[in-house]
Order: sequence, then C-alpha cells, then structure tokens
Amino acid sequence: MKPWFIFALAATLLAQQAKQAQKQEPPFHLPGSVEMKQDLIYASYGSREMHLDLVLPKAGRGPFPAVVYIHGGGWRGGNKAAFRRQAAHMATLGFVGACIEYRLSGEAKWPAAIYDSKAAVRWVRANAKKYNIAPDRIGAAGGSAGGHLVALLGTTAHLMELEGDGGNPGISSAVKAVAAFNPAVDLVSFGKGPASNGSNAVTAFLGKAYADAPKLWELATPITHVNKKSASFLFLHGSADNTVPIQQSIDMMKRLKTAGAHAEIMTADGAAHGFFNRPPWYEPTLQRMQEFLVKTLK
Repeated sequence: MKPWFIFALAATLLAQQAKQAQKQEPPFHLPGSVEMKQDLIYASYGSREMHLDLVLPKAGRGPFPAVVYIHGGGWRGGNKAAFRRQAAHMATLGFVGACIEYRLSGEAKWPAAIYDSKAAVRWVRANAKKYNIAPDRIGAAGGSAGGHLVALLGTTAHLMELEGDGGNPGISSAVKAVAAFNPAVDLVSFGKGPASNGSNAVTAFLGKAYADAPKLWELATPITHVNKKSASFLFLHGSADNTVPIQQSIDMMKRLKTAGAHAEIMTADGAAHGFFNRPPWYEPTLQRMQEFLVKTLK
C-alpha cells in the first residue's frame, strides 16, 4: 500500500470521526453541588400524571430564582431530559430548574401542551416555599417546539383561556424571562406555506389545518400575543436553520421591542436547527443564556 494512499485514508477516517463527534451531545454529569429530584408530579388529568425533574442547589441561602425548561421534538417527541445539562449548570449558580414533560400531539392536541406548561409554572410558584424558590423570579427556557411553548408563557399570562385545569388554580403562570432556542413563534406562516415547510407537524399538533381553523392557529402563535407586559426575551437561533427560519425570531424580537418589552438575539452563524445542544455551540449558547438569566432573574 502506497504511503500517499495510507495518508489519504487516515485523513478521511479522521474527518469522519470529527464529523460524527459534532453530532454528539456533551456527556451529562450531575455536579456535586447539585441534586435532582426526579419524576415529581406537577399536574394530573384524571389518571394521567404529569412529571418534572427538579434540579436544585445543595447549598446557598436562597430564595433562588427558578427556570422551567421545555424540550423540543416537533410537539410529537422528545423528553424532559433534554435540558438537564443546562439546568444542572444553572443550579451551580444558584438557580432551581424544573425540566418538564408535556402531552405530545400523539396523545392530546392543542391546547394540552400549553395547559401543561402553565401548570408547571403554577406548581413551581405554589411550591416556592418548600424548595426555597423566589416566586417573583421565575423564567422559562426551551428549544424548537419547547421554544414555542416558552414564548407563549412569556406573552399570554393575561389569557385565562390558556390556563387549563392542571392544578393550583388561581396562582399566576407568568414568567419574567424567556430564553427561546430556535423557537417556532409564527405558526401562521407555516399554515400559509406548503406542507414541506412544517405545516404538517403544526397541523398534527393543533388538530386542524390552517385553512379550516385560522383563529385556532393564531391563538397558538406567540407573536400574535406580544404586548408591553411580555417577559424579557432572549432568542438563540442558527442562521442556517431550515426547519424554523431565523426570521421568525427576528420578527418577534422586533415586535417585542415595538411593544416596549425587552428582547435580544444571539445569532449562531451557519448553525442548523437544534444546534444549541451540540459542539461547537453548546458552550457559547449556555454562556449567553446564563448571562441573560442572571441579568433578568438573579
């Protein structure tokens, strides 16, 4: 075998290994200064119980700010472990994290997912004294479908029709800050576009096509609810996102600023959808989220 061929083969294998490494998420290790209470019940609908994992600092005076983390997956997949690394990191800085599950589109259609999300915030606020949480300093973070849900949390505290009956009635589901990673904030734009642009996933989530229920799609669209009392927003979005175009985050950021709310954006140049949990973007996005949450909640 000629030396040049061996060199070329080795270079090819190294390139493939490097490419594969880029697709892998960093390993998760629970820091020694943090504890996690798993599968706590935060809401129930008959025999259906909804669970969250609570990530807490082991030490510190508190009361601590809290963040509700909501996973993505097109409203039809994913699980509550998706943001546990971010939650654990923030817990080392004195934040309580609640990583939640919610009813996916295969189990229940809209508005089940937002009912669950709001019920989780109410549960955190209702249990603030028990877990040493500051009830007036609660935020939310989520990606993709979870980004859509946290964007709704940040803009619909005034809409009682989206509260649901998941428990702790009469307690506010408002959040003070939202970190939204590649969020789907303009569902109507998907509904008006071709099925290949994502309307099939949204239709499966909402239960009806846009042409049959435009008002339903508008109600589920965060950008339509922006107002001057909206939460502070940080958008984190990849410029090469072909699933949820970055223009969605830009448009909502502009809408928030026009309304008088705070909004900012981190653009990940060349990054595709779901970039924030993988190298080389995990550390930069974690740092930017950390700075934002410390500034707005701590």
